[in-house]
Amino acid sequence: MRSAFRCAPLLAALAFAPALAGAENRIDTIRADAPELAAYGTHAVGVRRLDLVHEDQIDIAAVEDITTPPDAQPRADRPLPVEIWYPAAPGAEGSTTLRAFIRDGKTEVGLEGRAVFDAAPETGTAFPLVIVSHGYPGNRFLMAPLAESLASKGYVVAAIDHTDTTYSTLRSFPSALANRSRDQLFVLDELARMAAEPGSFLHGLADPDQSAIIGYSMGGYGALVSAGAGLTEAAVTAREGMWSAPAGSLDLFRAGSEAYAAHLDPRVKTVIAFAPAGYSVGFFDNETLAGIRIPVLFIGGSRDDVVGYEGGVRATWEAAVNSDRALLTFENANHNVGAPMAPPEEARRYDEALGFNMALHYMDFVWDNVRMNNVSAHFAAAWLGKYLKGDSGMDAYLDLVPDSADGVRPKDGSGADTYWTGFPDRSAQGLRFETLAAAAR
Repeated sequence: MRSAFRCAPLLAALAFAPALAGAENRIDTIRADAPELAAYGTHAVGVRRLDLVHEDQIDIAAVEDITTPPDAQPRADRPLPVEIWYPAAPGAEGSTTLRAFIRDGKTEVGLEGRAVFDAAPETGTAFPLVIVSHGYPGNRFLMAPLAESLASKGYVVAAIDHTDTTYSTLRSFPSALANRSRDQLFVLDELARMAAEPGSFLHGLADPDQSAIIGYSMGGYGALVSAGAGLTEAAVTAREGMWSAPAGSLDLFRAGSEAYAAHLDPRVKTVIAFAPAGYSVGFFDNETLAGIRIPVLFIGGSRDDVVGYEGGVRATWEAAVNSDRALLTFENANHNVGAPMAPPEEARRYDEALGFNMALHYMDFVWDNVRMNNVSAHFAAAWLGKYLKGDSGMDAYLDLVPDSADGVRPKDGSGADTYWTGFPDRSAQGLRFETLAAAAR
């Protein structure tokens, strides 16, 4: 007799097949319980792709022996596709369907949003630039709901495909170690060059002098490196195990070195790090994290079993003592916290090659993705409004009682209203928002 458990993947696939024909994977859903700043802003949104190339880089994935000296390591041009969401001129019409690969790296699906492809940009204002860096593996569309939302609020948002670590180019974890920060700041340089060129669609549209980086997981690792968290000596010199890279490839990021100080870019004013990797494996420590001197919003799940919470995300937040910083915690959430979009319908199936249902790559086991995306968009809008746009009106959304359950909204008008600003009645549940000020310098 055949086991029902062994049949489950086949039965699931058969049951799922008819649903694919009508799949519509929306990235712009705002739930009824969404906090105030999750709503789309006043700007129409355009989207377009750029194909950037970082020339003559170490081809980390092609290094066969990581002890090979740097001058003998293979080199290649590094392609970096970038999707850019931006404020668009009103009245644009055209396709609003993004085409994106899902976790298997083979299946391309449609993602439905509000951004119009190749729409004419809004003129007359230069908007702050936000660079988005995905997890391992991922791609430039993994945080598309946040990217499109921010563009509608007056930001130019550039999401990177980090070659070697996307769903369709997956071949090297060490590439993420060596290239995340390099990719982020290279893209900043390239977009700044374009913004200065008359005739470029970014000319007069993007203000690279007011930039932020948003990173998830390994993207968060890279964002912290770009923010001032240099690597420990043990990280730079590791030559065994998953968390090691070819000789010399991490030397640039050695904490305290002149090369690392020169790598940092003063145009990066703030960072948002979702579940950033690094601390729990010794790539950062309390001393190196003290190098961050710009504001950082950390977002984590209290049950993160990939990078850790108490010994990972929270410890990282606590150790960044020279930064004005906040920690948004989703209680009982795991590593897929706040950043990944909801799983596309086509991903809701068991994949034989991967050995799991692909929806699990995106999902949390407690929280709904759209709910998390809405909350993250709310806090990202408040944080970037404060630290990129200098909007003091955002302070009300960030000055909160730490535990959402402790907020009180008096029904009779008497007493202090300590309920989380912007959250509908009864909706501020299962969240913590804590702040720490930079140490006196």
